[in-house]
Amino acid sequence: MIVMAGMIGAGKTTYTTKIAEELQTQPFYEAVDENPILNKYYEDPEKYGFALQIYFLNKRFKSIKEAVF
Repeated sequence: MIVMAGMIGAGKTTYTTKIAEELQTQPFYEAVDENPILNKYYEDPEKYGFALQIYFLNKRFKSIKEAVF
């Protein structure tokens, strides 16, 4: 299992797609359209930055558990 993490717009999706193609495996992506905090973060990054990071951390943990089990 390879877990890709990085800032918004860093190229995680692009790099993950290329790695999956090279390794001939199935990639898993975070569903950003289901994120209830992302739009608020764009409106006020200072206020919602921590909440967004906690949201991403929880989603990533759940995704890793699903991929392993």
